[in-house]
Amino acid sequence: MIKSTLDFIFALLGILLLLPLWIIIVLTPTVSIFKQTRIGKYGKPFTIHKIRTMTNGKVTKKGQFMRKTKIDELPQLFNILIGDMSFVGPRPDVPGYYDLLRGESRQILNCKPGLTSLAALKYLNEEALLLTKGNPQGYNDTVIFPDKVKMNLDYCKKKSLRHDLYIIGLTLKAIFVKNKITA
Repeated sequence: MIKSTLDFIFALLGILLLLPLWIIIVLTPTVSIFKQTRIGKYGKPFTIHKIRTMTNGKVTKKGQFMRKTKIDELPQLFNILIGDMSFVGPRPDVPGYYDLLRGESRQILNCKPGLTSLAALKYLNEEALLLTKGNPQGYNDTVIFPDKVKMNLDYCKKKSLRHDLYIIGLTLKAIFVKNKITA
């Protein structure tokens, strides 16, 4: 209850404080917001909002900056505001991953998905890592995804306001100090 209330308050504050940025986003012809289906709490699909950073399958220069600074994730403040997401929790995945989990791993779906997590921080440069692999999809499915599941299960078991504040601090450090964070 406290977490949901804080999520709502800080998402609303973030949206209001970033109003000039929202206006720039809306008025910039080369920037647009896109929607994508993700898996949420209890395995329920929901629509996530992000700023488009690619054209013709390639990340644009503006897109590189937005991804590096996580500006492309800001529209998810609206997802937090309406209650689909939280600031901290397992990053919501596309259908075909979390919704297919079995056994204890499925407990991840009892947690509201978040804007950030320790797993997201550990794999902050996931795209670059996957580019170094001969079979990126296979590496994701056999190494990265199982590790994320383990880390997210651990988070769901010990989540607390203090732990969330710690993760938010690490996230801000990763974005603004540009340090590589490993869990």
